Amino acid sequence: MANKYLVMVMRTPRFDASVIEPHRDFLRELLAKGQLQESGRFTDGTGGAYVILAESLSAATALAHSDPVHTTGSSELTIYEWEIAVSA
Repeated sequence: MANKYLVMVMRTPRFDASVIEPHRDFLRELLAKGQLQESGRFTDGTGGAYVILAESLSAATALAHSDPVHTTGSSELTIYEWEIAVSA
């Protein structure tokens, strides 16, 4: 059974807007594979977050670290196993 992982994506000083479309392509691919639950940006422009499904923290980390915003150094990622307590 897959667990939920919250990926916090915070822009670095090296952020380059040209990475946005490859990042969106990455997220669309995860969605098509059933590995992405939701994603969104922070309205203050500092970054965003997404929730992925994976078997373990190490698998979630490997998956998130293949995101173009990470591989280009445009953003720093922090990945948390996320246990939902209350949901709509």
